Amino acid sequence: MSANAETAPSSLPSAPVGAPAIQATAFAILIAISCGHLINDMLQALVPSVYPLLADSFHLDYGAIGFLTLTWQLTASILQPLVGIYTDKYPQPFSLAVGMGSTLIGLIIMAFAANYAMLLVGVSFIGIGSSIFHPESSRVARMASGGRHGLAQSIFQVGGNVGSAIGPLVALAIVLPNGQRAIAWFALIALVGMALLARVGFWYRGRRRAAGPRQAKMHVSPVSRSVLIRTMLVLGALVFSKFLYMASLSSYLTFYVMKTFDVSRDQAEIQLFVYLAAVAAGTILGGPIGDRIGRRAVIWFSILGVLPFSLALPFANLFWTTVLTIPIGVILASAFPAIIVYAQELVPGKVGTVAGLFFGFAFGMGGIGAAALGLLADHTSISFVYSVCSVLPAIGLLAWLLPDVRSHPVGT
Repeated sequence: MSANAETAPSSLPSAPVGAPAIQATAFAILIAISCGHLINDMLQALVPSVYPLLADSFHLDYGAIGFLTLTWQLTASILQPLVGIYTDKYPQPFSLAVGMGSTLIGLIIMAFAANYAMLLVGVSFIGIGSSIFHPESSRVARMASGGRHGLAQSIFQVGGNVGSAIGPLVALAIVLPNGQRAIAWFALIALVGMALLARVGFWYRGRRRAAGPRQAKMHVSPVSRSVLIRTMLVLGALVFSKFLYMASLSSYLTFYVMKTFDVSRDQAEIQLFVYLAAVAAGTILGGPIGDRIGRRAVIWFSILGVLPFSLALPFANLFWTTVLTIPIGVILASAFPAIIVYAQELVPGKVGTVAGLFFGFAFGMGGIGAAALGLLADHTSISFVYSVCSVLPAIGLLAWLLPDVRSHPVGT
């Protein structure tokens, strides 16, 4: 995960030396890393977007589809905290390009898979690529933030959400009409992503060299150990409720509208796009609002505030299903940038570890949730699954237990 080249490419700015240059360079890098996130998550989004095609080709039931998601998202989650812990000690600027390379391999395997087992291998490589990408890219976003950590995290994350929203559309336009092997065309996009992320790696390495050797700092949490443990457990519960509910939408919304409203597969993919576009909008709003009014307030509203809409969704017709998924996506997605930055403020000096832990836990909950919900749908119905999941945002009441970090003196 290292390179021998000594200079950064000219298309991205080199390590800045003055305050104004730092600010200008930060935005260039934030846009670059957000574009890398867009490519990464667009390629990741191909996995659930081609489920209808794979279900027809390999005769998969809901349980098998859920296990595909479980395999994909567990490989994208288990490794992330380990990657974060390692890169906190030994930063790896070029690991971003390596992660994209793993995704490329997974896409090729999926495109030419002849059986279900090879599909599982393919989605595993795609998941590993994501697990390598997220912790270190979150660190780059924080390095380039200029102190506006919420804004930087939102710019970084919105690239991923836009990519996730585009995924169903490119699947609809390219993969679904042309079959499984059309997935291989997206290896070319992965190559573009590798080149972009390698250039970000040069900037990252240049910043570290320009900073020179630094004395180790004492990183002290603004809250006591007992409050920190309680807060992390609460944040975990909120991530659980958020991503389990989001798994019900991202993995099964197409099947839900096809089954409930008798619409075509193409129409169902459009429904998924509308929801994922709303998720992208919510992500870009959550970070800057958190910078202004505080992370705790954003987290509180973004989890609990979705409850009226989620409760209404199982009773809505097709039109109102489309309408309701918009505020659900916007409100739910606004939480995650705030949660990441809030947790990083509670555990200073562990940027990669915290990012890996929460991204990993989020993907893990999404994977486990998708598998469990798929099995539940097989034994009941997809409509019953949405009725059960509609109450999950009520777990957001636990946000009342979160301390206001800004008002806590260090060590209390």
